[in-house]
Amino acid sequence: MVESLVGNVPLLLLVAGLVLMVLEAISPGAHLIVIGIALVGAGLIGVLFPPAANVLVLAALTLGIGMVAAYIYREFDFYGGKGTAQTTDSDSLSGKTGYVTEPVTTRSGEVKLDEGGFAPYYSARTTSGTIEEGEEVIVLDPGGGNVLTVESLDALGEDEIDRALARDAAARSERDESDRDDDGSIPGIDTERETEKSS
Repeated sequence: MVESLVGNVPLLLLVAGLVLMVLEAISPGAHLIVIGIALVGAGLIGVLFPPAANVLVLAALTLGIGMVAAYIYREFDFYGGKGTAQTTDSDSLSGKTGYVTEPVTTRSGEVKLDEGGFAPYYSARTTSGTIEEGEEVIVLDPGGGNVLTVESLDALGEDEIDRALARDAAARSERDESDRDDDGSIPGIDTERETEKSS
């Protein structure tokens, strides 16, 4: 019986690799694809070239193909795109924005965060009312990463900082208008520009 198993090692590797690849297709992100590719590659080589069906050769092939597959998998980042922000912990979710994928109430809902990491979909709750699907939200409390507390960006409106910035911009605009001469030029600035042009 042991001899029949040893003779079928390439076939066993091929089947095991295919099973892992199917499991990865069912549950993306489990990272089974790398191991599956390594096993399928070694199994195919063993089936197509029987002299390479030695257990040690197959083990070395599995390791080599696995390393190449892992490098390609990491380099091309098939699931997310390089440079996408990855969350480091639940606190990093605080202040992130996104949109509602299932209406958010005080008891249920789901949001997708713009920079929510590898799996950007999170269960969410709001402190009051209902946030409809498609509305933009901001994370107020990450809640340990399991259930986020969010609020609609429209509901937040302007805060004190926004009002202070608007006041400063209006005062700056008025000051600039009062500093202008009758011809619309700003004293000192336009004179400096004319001096630079003449020299």
